[in-house]
Amino acid sequence: MIKSRVLIALCALATAVPAANAGALEDAVEYRQAAMNVLSWNLSHMAAMVKGEVPFDKAAFAHYAQDLSTAASLRVLDGFPEDSVSDDSDAKDEIWLDWNDFEAKFDKMREASSALSKAADGGDEAVMKAAFKDTGASCKGCHKAYKQ
Repeated sequence: MIKSRVLIALCALATAVPAANAGALEDAVEYRQAAMNVLSWNLSHMAAMVKGEVPFDKAAFAHYAQDLSTAASLRVLDGFPEDSVSDDSDAKDEIWLDWNDFEAKFDKMREASSALSKAADGGDEAVMKAAFKDTGASCKGCHKAYKQ
């Protein structure tokens, strides 16, 4: 059930008209928030397993890792066109002031989530947890600088 909800959200994101082309800044904010919610959804379930809050389920972890990697591979940065600062968003102005760094940090998260998915396919719990730690660090690196 959970996987089907995530897949529906991923399909909606993948088929959405890129916000930059839609011309509506409100659409851009909605798009990026939806994308970030999908990323967060998958990360939070894996974090609960890594922290021991729920039993570690290698198959479920692998599914979340795959969904995270798929979501990270979408055109998420299209949701951050210039001048899309909004009171409804936690995105800091610094994103647009240092776009190259923001983009590099997002690319690092994308690469880390791909590595996490590959590690999860291997089934070694210690390797999975280490890859999760790297992915979480890449997320925090961006949030620290660019999220309120």
